[in-house]
Amino acid sequence: MTGATGDGDEVARAPWIPGPRRAADDHADLTARLPEEAEEPDVDDPDLEVPVLTHNVLKSLLGAWALSACSTGESRAVENHLTVCAPCADEALRLRDAVALLHEDRDLDLDPLLRSRVLENCLGRRPARIPVPDWVTPYDAETARLDALLRDIGEAEWHAPVRLKWYEEDRVMRRKATVAAVIGHLLAVDGLVSTALGLDDPLGAGVPELSPTERTEAFWSALDRPPNRSLRNPWRDQSHTLIRTVAFAGRGVADLTVTYKDFALPLRDSLLERAFECWLHADDIANAVAYPYAPPSGAHLHGMIDLAARLLPAALANRRRTGLASPARHLVAAGAPGRSLHLEIEGAGGGHWYIALDSPAAVGSADHAVAQVAMDGVEFCQLVAGHITPEEAAAGQDGDREAIRDVLAAAASLSRL
Repeated sequence: MTGATGDGDEVARAPWIPGPRRAADDHADLTARLPEEAEEPDVDDPDLEVPVLTHNVLKSLLGAWALSACSTGESRAVENHLTVCAPCADEALRLRDAVALLHEDRDLDLDPLLRSRVLENCLGRRPARIPVPDWVTPYDAETARLDALLRDIGEAEWHAPVRLKWYEEDRVMRRKATVAAVIGHLLAVDGLVSTALGLDDPLGAGVPELSPTERTEAFWSALDRPPNRSLRNPWRDQSHTLIRTVAFAGRGVADLTVTYKDFALPLRDSLLERAFECWLHADDIANAVAYPYAPPSGAHLHGMIDLAARLLPAALANRRRTGLASPARHLVAAGAPGRSLHLEIEGAGGGHWYIALDSPAAVGSADHAVAQVAMDGVEFCQLVAGHITPEEAAAGQDGDREAIRDVLAAAASLSRL
């Protein structure tokens, strides 16, 4: 190749390639100077000692140079070499591009644990004068996460179709709704907790005792126009009021009874159940609007699974009374260990539970286990929500098949609209 001067013996000069840009905080003050003792040597300093290196050594340093791992003198030597060696310059450009691929793009979605870490840090510096009880935090976290999702969606997405699905009388039930209608459903059913605390009922005064499904239908029917984003503020205000009221009420409020017409739960479990439903319906909404949505934290998920496991013996007994489950085989006195199923939940929030099979008054026992079911925690919650059927549950099973079938069906029967 002929040089610019026409001298065939001169090596062609490659364009000068600047060194790799050092990593910096995107929000740093680039005009501020570092302290005197922390200043880096100027690579253009004429007094900088540049080592004399052979072509092969300089070529071997290209990878380290692209990663900004060379000393200042070595970097200067490499960059001087790149201006006179076209093959090394081409290789340097390829290495620079490859290094850029090593840096993953930042996810614009906030870490779901960021809120709890910020609150923990703030409360560590200045504890809350009236703290939120630990048993309320799952409901607090799930309503906050759903509200963040709702804040991100546009007006049109409030009318996106949502397919509600649950399990009733051993068959799958489906109902068409919209994102706004689902928020109306949560508002109406959370109203059961509101009335138990003496707060206003979103359905209005003088409403007779209704089941969650009946309350939802009544709320939807009372709307003078299709539900829209205007439901977000009443729902969020109600959840804030519930949390604030419980925090001010003191310890005794945890055992207050919340009636769901056909059954009742203590307030402690009722708010955990509401957190569970908030998460599952938030997931329904997220799927409808193509929004990424993660399960609850491991500790909160464990509490939700524990509640479902505690409800299973009663659900199994109720199915037995209606002829949907096999008859009891070995009744024992209340509080005594009886025939049990070992429920092993894997993954975040997992653990081991022993479900009494023959009587809700019996105590589950490892020594009396006749069957074992192993499932992922999120999948078990999907079963309890009726989003998957007992036959669809990918459960590891061992032991009494009849007991396994009865418990999986009882878990699905806990679901409702």
